[in-house]
Amino acid sequence: MRIDIMTLFPDTVGAVLHESIIGRAAKKGILEINCHQIRDYTLNKQKQVDDYPYGGGFGCVMMAQPLKSCLEHVMSTAQGRRSRVIYMSPQGQPFTQETAKRLKNDYDHLVLVCGHYEGVDERFIEECVDEEISLGDFVLTGGEIAAMAVADAVCRLVPGVLADEQCYTGESHWDGLLEYPQYTRPEVWEGRRVPEVLLNGDHSKVAHWRRKKQLERTRAKRPDLFRKLALTDPEDQKLLREVEKEAGRKQLTEPISCEKATLEDIPRIMEIVDYARQTLGRRRVDQWQGEYPSPEIFRQDVERGELYALRHGAELAAFFLVTDRPEPCYEEITDGKWTPDLPYCVLHRCAVAKEYRGTGLAEQMLRFAEETARTLGGRTLRVDTHRKNKPMQQLLRNNGYRYRGNVLVDENGHDPARQAFEKILKK
Repeated sequence: MRIDIMTLFPDTVGAVLHESIIGRAAKKGILEINCHQIRDYTLNKQKQVDDYPYGGGFGCVMMAQPLKSCLEHVMSTAQGRRSRVIYMSPQGQPFTQETAKRLKNDYDHLVLVCGHYEGVDERFIEECVDEEISLGDFVLTGGEIAAMAVADAVCRLVPGVLADEQCYTGESHWDGLLEYPQYTRPEVWEGRRVPEVLLNGDHSKVAHWRRKKQLERTRAKRPDLFRKLALTDPEDQKLLREVEKEAGRKQLTEPISCEKATLEDIPRIMEIVDYARQTLGRRRVDQWQGEYPSPEIFRQDVERGELYALRHGAELAAFFLVTDRPEPCYEEITDGKWTPDLPYCVLHRCAVAKEYRGTGLAEQMLRFAEETARTLGGRTLRVDTHRKNKPMQQLLRNNGYRYRGNVLVDENGHDPARQAFEKILKK
């Protein structure tokens, strides 16, 4: 790909485009980028390239002759190429990723003309320009910034400029969607954690999460783009239904805090328990279907300092219990085994309020539980759930917990079978 930029400020434009990724590609010979001083082609002894507009008005207009002479020189050295002359103009068609793809695919030589002052003589546009392109509905002092943007967007699509095609196919606007969130080290920054799914090494789950985030972000940030989507892939359509469903749920508009629960929290905790009990019952999961867990059990949890409340602002939104006391029923694990020789903590009695389902609060609850276990000296966190409680099992797996075997718990006449999970905690 060859790019020729006609400008009054070639040194400035060249300095930008010969740096970083685009500059390295030019040095390798993958790209050729040239900047041409329009003043060098004027017939005026004073190097004048502009004059007052016919009909009056403010400012000056760039003359056709220097532009045409500069263009003729450029084209004389580009014979045999598929060339396109583009005038950077606020009256042009808005530049998009699709425009960049078209220019890269259809041409191997672009001439970008940078206007200045009040613009250029219309006759040059009529005679020499193939199309006009605008960065948007605003006006710049000159076309240089727009030309650099177009050159950068087109050149990065040229094979060999970026390390891999995926460097740009997964970015915003490639397929009508915005890009998914990106994270790097450290894992925790100012209390904010990298999503667990990105840490587990499961590439299929990462791809699923990223695609869903693309849909969520586009819906939230660019509803104009979202309305234009025509997704035909069944997986995309399934994700879209999930996004639409979750969009109607409560949004986390305030920070989530975690603190030890108090006796005053127990009535609200029982409200959450009652909803969880109903939900499990509808799914025919024989868990929490009796008197357990009762207000008395939660009172004991509070008095031992093992029960924690998650608050969204002032509202109690979820709760969990973490203890470093050994769990006797875990000693009789079958069909598997725990990680040996590591101190462990246990996660019990946890639930999220009805209005916070689907907000990501359950994942945050696990993060707080893991941090609590670390402070208690735990190197692993163990938890059990009913063998038919598929949503909880999936939540645990999605957040790095591994199935370890089966245990039996005392449920006072209810189904005692539980699946046991464990997560090794990073220091």
